[in-house]
Amino acid sequence: MGHRLIVLGMLVAVSLLGLVPLPSAGASGPAASSVTPPLTGNVTGPSLLATSSNGTFYLNATGGPAVVSGDFVGKLNWTATLAGPNTTGSSVSPSNGTISNGTSQPVKLTVTTGAIRESLTLTVEVKSMLSTSNKTANFSKTFAIVTPYIVRATLVAGAASGLLPFNVTVSLDGTVLGTVTVPKLAPNETWDLVYRYPSTGLPSGEHTFTLTIADAHGLVSFANGATVETASFYVAASAPNNTVWYVAGVVAFFGVLFIYATRSAARRRAPGKR
Repeated sequence: MGHRLIVLGMLVAVSLLGLVPLPSAGASGPAASSVTPPLTGNVTGPSLLATSSNGTFYLNATGGPAVVSGDFVGKLNWTATLAGPNTTGSSVSPSNGTISNGTSQPVKLTVTTGAIRESLTLTVEVKSMLSTSNKTANFSKTFAIVTPYIVRATLVAGAASGLLPFNVTVSLDGTVLGTVTVPKLAPNETWDLVYRYPSTGLPSGEHTFTLTIADAHGLVSFANGATVETASFYVAASAPNNTVWYVAGVVAFFGVLFIYATRSAARRRAPGKR
C-alpha cells in the first residue's frame, strides 16, 4: 500500500508539472504576455534644421504589454528630450504625453532650435503598460543645426486692397521647399516675409529662389499682375578645406513687393445695390 501511495504521488507530481506551461482559456497574467508583441517604434523627421527655426518630428510606437492579442488595452507613456554639446535655446514640445486609445496616428513633436550650429539627438522614451506589467524602449533621431540660406521679402498691401490670409510657396531651383502664411493685411500695411532654408551648402553656380502666391483663389497678385517673383544669386566654389560648417548662408533680398487684390476680388467686396 505504501508503494502505491508513492506511485500515486509521483503521478500527481507529473500531472502538475504538465499543467504549468499550458494556459487555460481566459487565463490572465503570464498567459497574456505570451501574446504580447514587442515594443517597437521610431522617430522620423528632418536631418537638417536651420538655426533659430522650428522643425516637425513624429513618434510612432506600439506593442509591449499595452497590446494583447492585437488589441490596445493598456497605455503608452512617452517622454521626449534633446541631447547634445549645448542645448541652449533648443527645446522640444510637447515633452511628454500618453497614448491610451491605440491610435495609429503618430505623435507630432516640434523642435525649436537655438543659434548654435551643432548636432543634437531627439530621444523619446516610451513605456508600454498594462496593470503591473511594463516595458520601456528608447527611439531617437539625430539632426544637424546649420546656418540657413535666408529668403526675405517685404510685402506691402495696395492702398485700396485689404487682404485676407494667404500662402506663399518658396521654391529653390524649381523644387518646392515650403510655405509661408501671410496674415491678414490692411490697405498700405507692410509685412516681412522670412523663410530659412537649412543646407550644408549648394553647388557652385547660379541658383534661383521663387515666391509663388498660393491658395488665394486667383484674387491676389504682385504689383505686376503676376503670382510669381524670382531672385537669383551666385554661389562660389567651396574652399579646398571645406567642412559642413563652412557655408555662412546666403541672404536673398527680394526687396519690397507690392501685393494687390485683383479686380475680381474688388467686385466681390463691393456692397450690394439697394
